[in-house]
Amino acid sequence: MAGIETRLRALEERYEELSAQLSAPDAYEDLDRVQRLSQEQARLREVVEVGRTWRAAQTAAREAEEMTHGESDEEMRALAEEEAASQRAVEEEAHAKLRLLLLPTDPNDDRDVVVEIRAGTGGDEAALFAGDLFRMYLRYAERRHWRVEVLDQNESGGHGFKEVVFEVHGHGAYSRLKFESGVHRVQRVPETESQGRIHTSAASVVVLPEADDVEVEVDEKDLKIDVYRSTGPGGQSVNTTDSAVRITHLPTGLVVTCQDEKSQHKNKAKALRVLRARLFDLAQAERQAELTATRRSYVGSGDRSEKIRTYNYPQSRITDHRIGLTVYQLDKVLQGDLDMVVEPLMQEEQARRMLDEEPTAPVRA
Repeated sequence: MAGIETRLRALEERYEELSAQLSAPDAYEDLDRVQRLSQEQARLREVVEVGRTWRAAQTAAREAEEMTHGESDEEMRALAEEEAASQRAVEEEAHAKLRLLLLPTDPNDDRDVVVEIRAGTGGDEAALFAGDLFRMYLRYAERRHWRVEVLDQNESGGHGFKEVVFEVHGHGAYSRLKFESGVHRVQRVPETESQGRIHTSAASVVVLPEADDVEVEVDEKDLKIDVYRSTGPGGQSVNTTDSAVRITHLPTGLVVTCQDEKSQHKNKAKALRVLRARLFDLAQAERQAELTATRRSYVGSGDRSEKIRTYNYPQSRITDHRIGLTVYQLDKVLQGDLDMVVEPLMQEEQARRMLDEEPTAPVRA
């Protein structure tokens, strides 16, 4: 317990330091700094509060146990023993929670994300499935009070998409959506299938943590920027000016398009955000490959070509192949109740981190 006590004390000192900085008379002269400090303090608050509960229960249990040794009255001794047992239970529960809270965290968990969905094998049915996934994430974001901003979309008739790219802004967006990267497979009877046969199609999902401007420098000399007229299904949604933007990053060959806005300037700004996220992800992937050369990632292999989940409509079944999870509530998940799939993945990640935790691992809160 000495290790937990040492780490807890360091975090408490940092929490008090943040409180003092936020209470300073001139604190709100720099609102960006205030926001950063407030976010850090919010992340530390739970571990500090659980730590105080843990310590208080330890003290109360120890005092109750001392009373049992020196108490001659049997009734009072029985009450003291009951109190000691109760406080030890509180202590054990708090200790288990502290172990999870003190695990090294993914530094990207609090970032906003860029999500890219692309129809895979299966033609029109795959495009319809890509649209279903898009709407599932929209509903999930609404449940968690996240804001969604569409960056680019390539519709495919009806309610389908060949491709759709969007941003999700909100606390903990990456911590939950990062598990969605991979190939999603659907098994169902298409509306156009007269024989009632089940077809299998797929769509790929990529979730990228959004990078800050200072983290990924993009040199204008490395960019080829093309402008063109937006394309779409027709009507008012098609621009009559060259407002769509295509950016090619020459060193890597990455290409990003954005045509959702009527303003060329806004489309360029959005495309640059996606480009930075992809470059940030590339750099992270290179570092991760070095760090995990001898062991697997926490959940799955991390290979985005890997089939991660199957949506079986006839059986109303969702199976996540990474952890062998099967849920027979397909309709609820598609309506945005995605936590019943995401939270077991988060628990699996935590369990793996606890197994891999080194005694001297740094604490990131």
